Amino acid sequence: MSRSLNKVMLIGNVGNEPEIRATGSGARVAKVSLATNRAWTDRNTGQKNEKTEWHRLTFFGRLVDIVEQYVKKGDRLYVEGRVEYSQTEGDGGPKYWTDIVISEMVMLGSSGGSGGGYEGGGASYGGEGFGGTGSGAGSANDPDDDLPF
Repeated sequence: MSRSLNKVMLIGNVGNEPEIRATGSGARVAKVSLATNRAWTDRNTGQKNEKTEWHRLTFFGRLVDIVEQYVKKGDRLYVEGRVEYSQTEGDGGPKYWTDIVISEMVMLGSSGGSGGGYEGGGASYGGEGFGGTGSGAGSANDPDDDLPF
């Protein structure tokens, strides 16, 4: 039997202040947009190009508290999670959504302009049930972290 894998790893900048909500069952959810950029030079014209991709991040569990307390617009994050697709019905017909449900997060620092109290060089946080204890804290310098770089 073959196995499958649904894993996303992103490094980017937070594009908005976190939005914290509660589900119908009372569970808290945090939503954040994350921008990733790529740059390339056109081989034919030599022109430099850049493209920004926006990703919708969704946090559950203990990560909601961390996002609410420390994450600000402009901060740089490393996140791991899975892709989830959903559909909602609206006035103009169905709308389709692609979310990245986050299970691990490393705060890489801030842009310096957020004014928030966190200017750390790398605090790592893991969600419940994914490669960690769910206790929430660890250092990016821990020798047993499982980051691929």
